[in-house]
Amino acid sequence: MSETPVTAWSALLDALPHAAWVAALDTQRVVAANAAAGGLLGRPAPVLPGADALALCASPEDAAWWQAASVGDRSPLHSDVVVAAADGRLVHASRSLKVLPDGRHALAVLCDRSSEVRAEEARETLMAELQATLESTADGILVTDATGRITAFNRRFAEIWSLAPELLQQDDDLVIQDAMLRAVSDALAFQTRQRVLRETPGAVATDRIELLNGRVLERVTRPLVRGGRTQGRVWSFRDLTERLAAEEKIEELSLHDTLTGLPNRRSLADRVAVAAADARRDGGAFALLVIDLDRFRQINDSLGHELGDRVLQTVAERIQGCLRADDLLARLGGDQFAVLVQPADAAAAESTARRVLNVVAQPTTVDGAAFTLTCSIGVAMGPSQGARLDDLARHAETAMRAVKASGRAHFRVHQARAEGDRRRHMKLDHAMRQALVSGRFRLHYQPQVSLDDGSIVGAEALLRWRDPEMGEVSPAQFIPVAEDSGFIVHIGEWVLGQAVRQAALWHGRGHALPIAVNVSALQFRQPHFVDRVSGLLAVAGVPPRLLELELTESVLVHDVDEALTRLHALDKLGVQLSIDDFGTGYSSLAYLKRFRIGKLKIDRSFVSGLPADESDAGIVRAILQMARALGMRVIAEGVETEAQRQFLQDEGCHEFQGWLYAPALDALSFEQRLVQAAPAPPAAPSGRRIRLVRN
Repeated sequence: MSETPVTAWSALLDALPHAAWVAALDTQRVVAANAAAGGLLGRPAPVLPGADALALCASPEDAAWWQAASVGDRSPLHSDVVVAAADGRLVHASRSLKVLPDGRHALAVLCDRSSEVRAEEARETLMAELQATLESTADGILVTDATGRITAFNRRFAEIWSLAPELLQQDDDLVIQDAMLRAVSDALAFQTRQRVLRETPGAVATDRIELLNGRVLERVTRPLVRGGRTQGRVWSFRDLTERLAAEEKIEELSLHDTLTGLPNRRSLADRVAVAAADARRDGGAFALLVIDLDRFRQINDSLGHELGDRVLQTVAERIQGCLRADDLLARLGGDQFAVLVQPADAAAAESTARRVLNVVAQPTTVDGAAFTLTCSIGVAMGPSQGARLDDLARHAETAMRAVKASGRAHFRVHQARAEGDRRRHMKLDHAMRQALVSGRFRLHYQPQVSLDDGSIVGAEALLRWRDPEMGEVSPAQFIPVAEDSGFIVHIGEWVLGQAVRQAALWHGRGHALPIAVNVSALQFRQPHFVDRVSGLLAVAGVPPRLLELELTESVLVHDVDEALTRLHALDKLGVQLSIDDFGTGYSSLAYLKRFRIGKLKIDRSFVSGLPADESDAGIVRAILQMARALGMRVIAEGVETEAQRQFLQDEGCHEFQGWLYAPALDALSFEQRLVQAAPAPPAAPSGRRIRLVRN
């Protein structure tokens, strides 16, 4: 064969789509190369002629081929190779080496497959990530083709279904499917469902499977779609056994008391609803007993909470032991239990209450400590007094509190009248709070008159309230409710502030008149009461002697040392102090001697019978004599007749107030009375008289 010109080789190579060059077999030197070769190898094509062909693609296979070709072996070489380009790149290529027909040259063709390698590596990475994800998930994954044949699964799938390793090694779909079928509790339903889902290509489904070993699986399946066509199914199996057990435990705990194991309030509410439905259907009745242990706090304080819990457990066991089979004992919380007695009339409820009282009162010994417990029980009857636990428990607790107030260790059946009173109290309490916010309270002032000369020597601030719906509301109605709810503290602070401001106003107009303000025991015991009084006086700029605080005897007998400290502080402040409604409480002479009290007020209950009632007359004389011995002034309230006034004057009482002189007046009317009033001349010794300005 004649020698082929280089230009001819070049024309041939340029026609090829891939990198190619021709090299002489004897010298292994490139004689011609195309532009694609220069691009693949990272060097200009014109410099390739003369280059060492083995250096361009220097794999061991290439070296062996060139050596064999030089001695006449014409076998072609086709394989993948990695080529080091001049610019440092590693190029993945499919390389072909072939001896040309002239027997003196070889053709090398390299097809760049770098993009294919990158794509393949990406696929491998993706598959590795997918496999790792499937193996790390808590779900068992199974993939089947359109015919149901298993194509893939993860280890978790084998674990959930308890598939033996030897079954997996057999790579037999029928063996695995048969093992799954034998593991489920309902094989027919499982098999039917699998077939239906397989025959419904686009179906997405979620259901549960119970296995014979007691485990519960959630089965989720979705179609496997490739290129818009369903190619099979992906099955996901999640083991719900532990979660369901936990939910069941949580549900059990939500319905039972953790300490005693008894049903709790929620569980009791469900049972009460059922009892109410039964009673409505059958025309029967049932009872709810609320049981509260008496003075249980002493058990916790003396024995500790741990032993206190054991006492509660013992009490629960005792009560449970005295109940009928159909009765339900529940723990409402703390030291409070409830018993649902169904069916039951009032007699059956009372019989149950007596049994409970008896068993609770049996002697108890805990860690060597012997004691006796008692309980107070309130009873509500359903459905007449309520069909819901909240209503019945409220009624029963009202009755139970009445038992506590009357001495404990007994039971009481709820009476509807008491509930009506409680509702009225709630309404009154709400209206009071609105009245304070809306400015519906006002103060009237009742003159306090000297029995010596008839002059006005002071005023008592009295609270008045007119409600838009209830009209004028008597303090006798709302003050007890305010004391019971604690709202008396807020009302008392308002009254104190208004009275101090009024005293300052009158003082500025030349009337240095003390104003007496009633202070409740609860208000007096507030931590900052003395500071509050001091602050009000300072802001108003009124002399402290123009404020008189009227305290009840209950203030003095509750925490005597604390009361004494506050009374000393108030006395040091310059405020006048008096005891209101004296004789109706439990003050002792020893207390009165210690307290810095300047005045006693004789209660109206002792004044009303004067002078005819010998008992009232004797009590008043005793109070006056005691006051003289202690150096105290005395004022009598509720004076309505001239005979009462005369008796008090004759016996040496200092002051009085009441309708005989004037009722409680608004501030303007009171000030007008101040201007009109004038001291009367001294009365004759045989019977002193004063001039009164009456309404």
